[in-house]
Amino acid sequence: MRSRLRLLISAMFLVHLGAPSTLGAADKGPQVFTNEQFVTARQRASALDLDDAGGVFRHVLSALPDRVTVYPTENYYYFYFFQNGVKYAGNIRLDVGARDEGLINFVYFRASTPWARDQKDYGGQIGKEQGVKVEKLSALSYRISAGDKAVVFELNDLSAVKPPEGVVRAEETYLGPVFDESGIRFFLIFDRAAKRFHYVLDETVPVADELVGAKSLKQTLIGWRTGFAFLKEGAPERKILIGIYRANAEVNNYLDGPFDQLPDNFLKGDELRQALLAARPHLQGQIDRFGNALDRDERELIAPYAEYDTVDDLKIAEQCATERKDVSVSACFEAALEKLR
Repeated sequence: MRSRLRLLISAMFLVHLGAPSTLGAADKGPQVFTNEQFVTARQRASALDLDDAGGVFRHVLSALPDRVTVYPTENYYYFYFFQNGVKYAGNIRLDVGARDEGLINFVYFRASTPWARDQKDYGGQIGKEQGVKVEKLSALSYRISAGDKAVVFELNDLSAVKPPEGVVRAEETYLGPVFDESGIRFFLIFDRAAKRFHYVLDETVPVADELVGAKSLKQTLIGWRTGFAFLKEGAPERKILIGIYRANAEVNNYLDGPFDQLPDNFLKGDELRQALLAARPHLQGQIDRFGNALDRDERELIAPYAEYDTVDDLKIAEQCATERKDVSVSACFEAALEKLR
């Protein structure tokens, strides 16, 4: 099970450079991708100096259209490129605590695979000193410029998103909307009585996956594309995320769960910090209202779901979710697995 803390600067994922935004567009049939595109991108020779973060940033910015949408709710704009056949992944992050100061985070690294990991990250926080200008156009719109190129980054406006009546139970607090880089939306909810967090599937919009059952599971549905496992619970029925596929977490890809997409732009006052302190009293005096450590190098992990290897593992997760109300599914699941080892 992953640590309760996560490094803020290296929480990175992948979105294709310059990919057109089609979310919410009129249906013109599915976009078609070809093996020719796959091979051509990897065969292209490149001499980009990876140690020159400013040069890499200008290259990435120049590849973008003049206006882009940042869908994930922790304000990461993800990209990847290939350098001599090897994939490098990264992000431009408009952090809620830095962007109005003219600073953004720009980080990239050699993408992990199931058989190889590279611990080296390139880049860091950049701004005026690196020749990068960040202008606030509105509460959720920023223009970023470097050299002759300027791009407007529109942050995802989910300010009007609210759970349907009854989805948030009487003993719970709705903390805000989550848009995960997988394309799945959630409601982040805190159970004050049990002192547990939940990611509840947002079904007020079409779900970008097909949820299917398994013979061994009674109340759990699994995303065919994402591998996200949801427990059907209560009345009115809601679907709580109880599992993600472990291999996705290990390579840090799109489908590693919503722990890294908290609703930063939409948090009300001190609610998240108070929820974290209720669940983890030892944090008193150590975190800000976003759950960041006071030095802002790390953030408290909110991942109350299991990391499973097989569908059979989800039987344990389902049992944890239905029978254990005193601990999170992740803690119960790991304890159950330890007994089986």
